[in-house]
Amino acid sequence: MRTRALGTLEVSALGLGCMGMSPVYGAADDTESTSTLHRALDLGITFLDTADVYGDGHNEELVGRAIAGRRDQVVLATKFGISRPGTDGRRVVNSTPEYARTACEASLRRLGVDVIDLYYLHRRDPRVPIEDTVGAMAELVEQGKIRHIGLSEVNSRTLRRAHAVHPITALQSEYSLFARYFEDDLLPTCQELGIGVVPYSPVGRGLLTGGVRDLEQLAEDDYRRHDPRFQHLNLRRNLALVKRVEQVGETIDATPAQVALAWLLARDPHIAPIPGTKRVRYLEENAGAAAIELTEDQLAALDRAVPVDAVSGARYDETEMSRVNV
Repeated sequence: MRTRALGTLEVSALGLGCMGMSPVYGAADDTESTSTLHRALDLGITFLDTADVYGDGHNEELVGRAIAGRRDQVVLATKFGISRPGTDGRRVVNSTPEYARTACEASLRRLGVDVIDLYYLHRRDPRVPIEDTVGAMAELVEQGKIRHIGLSEVNSRTLRRAHAVHPITALQSEYSLFARYFEDDLLPTCQELGIGVVPYSPVGRGLLTGGVRDLEQLAEDDYRRHDPRFQHLNLRRNLALVKRVEQVGETIDATPAQVALAWLLARDPHIAPIPGTKRVRYLEENAGAAAIELTEDQLAALDRAVPVDAVSGARYDETEMSRVNV
């Protein structure tokens, strides 16, 4: 697996998003997930991405157990900023400096490590000045508890303000053939400031794998059942786009997921997507994308196959959309 630079941080060209190893896309299996994490390291996929909110700490604990004894092989990323206070399960955005410190200590304990390589603000509360949040994160760098600072789902103005306080290593946002809003302003800003890009949901939350053909395929507790892009008419329209990506893949003997990942890798040398999976077979399929170098003709064919703004449905529902790009 080749490597890429996110700012001054070297990571594997493809990372592994670990969210699905906790109950998000249906039931999770710790044994299977651990095998997937171990196989990722064997393949050179050493950039692992988790968050404190995934499974309310379960995900960090799982990752921590899996990398025990192999910590020196891993670039470990986790996130804070979304909490679940009380007993109603409501998610609340909290980006106060005090919470940054508390959340970091809790993540270190769950992960079983002394330092986090890349620590993201998961979501920003616009009522808290980003300068205050990043200032607290900079203190964590000085204390040796984190090595690099990242932000997730902020707009370019917030990113610039944050970068003025302390160098931002990476911006994590949704970016894929099915989410190209990122290219309007955020990608140029990252390129200007020397900030790496970590696309999450790089295969459109599974749509671009070609494996989801009907809403009923998804488990009852799979959150995508409420995703606007998976709803009936939107899903039909989006699957027609997936078919076009499959056709491009057939010309190079690649799956649609591999094509989608290779397309992202071709956008900029400082992009490191983190496709998520909890199964070894999909991990191995994704890993194959790193060896694919799409030609200019193939990239143009994909632009024609999935024009900008061709995807039907918003990225999130209205509540969640209010928490992104702030």
